[in-house]
Amino acid sequence: MKKAYKINGKFLMGEDWQYFTKEVIAPNEKKAMEILLSDMGSKHRVKRRNIHIKEVVEVPSDQIESPVVKYLMEK
Repeated sequence: MKKAYKINGKFLMGEDWQYFTKEVIAPNEKKAMEILLSDMGSKHRVKRRNIHIKEVVEVPSDQIESPVVKYLMEK
């Protein structure tokens, strides 16, 4: 079963920490963190040790903000 998760945290970009909030679709919380780490490493070339996840929260389908995640949840 697909669930939407909102992940908050920060990552090291150069010498500065950048804060982020990202919504992902995953079957469980652990897989959601794995998807985020893979995505951030791929898009921003950030090592996993430089990504600090602060919070992972399951989001109800009516509170999803990302249009892509909302579309994929309805599909």
